[in-house]
Amino acid sequence: MGSESESVCVTGASGFIGSWLVMRLLEHGYNVRATVRDPTNQKKVKHLLDLPKAETHLTLWKADLADEGSFDEAIQGCSGVFHVATPMDFESKDPEAETHLTLWKADLADEGSFDEAIQGCSGVFHVATPMDFESKDPENEVIKPTINGLLDILKACQKAKTVRKLVFTSSAGTVNVEEHQKPVYDESNWSDVEFCRSVKMTGWMYFVSKTLAEQAAWKYAKENNIDFITIIPTLVIGPFLMPSMPPSLITGLSPILRNESHYGIIKQGQYVHLDDLCLSHIYLYKHPKAEGRYICSSHDATIHELVKMLKEKYPEYNIPTKFKGIDDNLEPVHFSSKKLREIGFEFKYSLEDMFVGAVDACRAKGLIPIPIPAEKTEAAEESNLVDVKVG
Repeated sequence: MGSESESVCVTGASGFIGSWLVMRLLEHGYNVRATVRDPTNQKKVKHLLDLPKAETHLTLWKADLADEGSFDEAIQGCSGVFHVATPMDFESKDPEAETHLTLWKADLADEGSFDEAIQGCSGVFHVATPMDFESKDPENEVIKPTINGLLDILKACQKAKTVRKLVFTSSAGTVNVEEHQKPVYDESNWSDVEFCRSVKMTGWMYFVSKTLAEQAAWKYAKENNIDFITIIPTLVIGPFLMPSMPPSLITGLSPILRNESHYGIIKQGQYVHLDDLCLSHIYLYKHPKAEGRYICSSHDATIHELVKMLKEKYPEYNIPTKFKGIDDNLEPVHFSSKKLREIGFEFKYSLEDMFVGAVDACRAKGLIPIPIPAEKTEAAEESNLVDVKVG
């Protein structure tokens, strides 16, 4: 599986995970159908069109998970589909996009809008998910569209008759959201939906929607004999293509950004490099014996371990060391990637690699400040000059 002439579809392709996956698929020689909500929005799709091979190997298709059937055309004729629903998918020039990339308009809220993009593809990578943490009607605006959108992707794959495998990017939020944390989680664990509904913690509707959507998808896939795989990433960190700050980095870099409301999310954190995650998608898509759910997580770190590393690497930032309401003696919580490793996948990146890549990308895009060393600030004040450097 995985010939150079093979067509695959990636949903949510303009996002944090989706765009990097598109880049890697193009490098592997695939013809990529990338679904986005609006292919005409240059701000949202330029980073895809600038990829190497985009001109010959990439097409953009309009589709939306809220639009039933909107993925049908994009998926038709594909041998693989990557539905990259990311836990937090809140935009570097790459030349190969000019020949291997096409943009398609699709929306998860528009049933059938993905059909045309999927038609003729051999694989589909579904990376899109509706997400609104401040929704006033979460059942109808977040939960139902997420479930129905994923089922619509499955139906489009079934209608296409060419799709051999659907790879779905699930979320760690489907695994460990419950009242009491276990020391170790694996693919057999599921989040407690009723607990989420009763406590209504930040993002509760996201955890509920992702859990119920994946469970519904497994039922549909088994009933209709669809080769379906789910990849469950933990917090995804690393360099990125999209022009705006990815939501997972708002959380991961919260000690640098001083986003106190996110500290609780990373107090017992698990992490994976964006590149490792995308390479695992391609690896499992190509592997003939891959089946079921796969946790994709390479490193665990408490918030205290994380800030120790960040302070050593970036002393110029005022990174806190004490966190209100968070125990100084936390034990790590482990997400086991044993199943993924046993099928032969090898992680390439360290925890430091992830965060250095993320910080460098954010600095290059002007998304986080580059502090001026104190001695330069003092010298500038003395001479009444402002010393500003970019890079």
